[in-house]
Amino acid sequence: MTDVKFFFNVDHKLNYACKVAKKAFESGLKLVVYAPDSARAEEFDRLLWTFAPLAFVPHVRAENILAIDTPIIIATDDKALPHHQALLNLGNEPPPFFSRFEHLREIVSMDEEDRGYARERSKFYKSRGFNVINQDAKVAPSHG
Repeated sequence: MTDVKFFFNVDHKLNYACKVAKKAFESGLKLVVYAPDSARAEEFDRLLWTFAPLAFVPHVRAENILAIDTPIIIATDDKALPHHQALLNLGNEPPPFFSRFEHLREIVSMDEEDRGYARERSKFYKSRGFNVINQDAKVAPSHG
């Protein structure tokens, strides 16, 4: 069953997502970052190149020919996903394919609208029998 964890009280959602991606890469995890909105996917892609000046987080879009060999994949849908180890959701809705993954991570900013979407996603996962763990990003720096 998919392990579901929410990180809440995040200042900047995409910057935190970059930290999660970096931690996944450093831990040897293969991560799919689901961004159903193309603009958000593009912004996340750009941020991965610049959020930590001395860090390199290898990543490509899911449709890229190198996706099969790249640990961090950015996807706008579930077509052509090369691996199903960990999923990071940057969308407002639960990814329809999340249960294919061993791990699902959700990031919740302090924005009230984002928090509302997160509450709905959490209810959705719980209603389907998934154990949901909540972790305060301000208290615990762990990203796993």
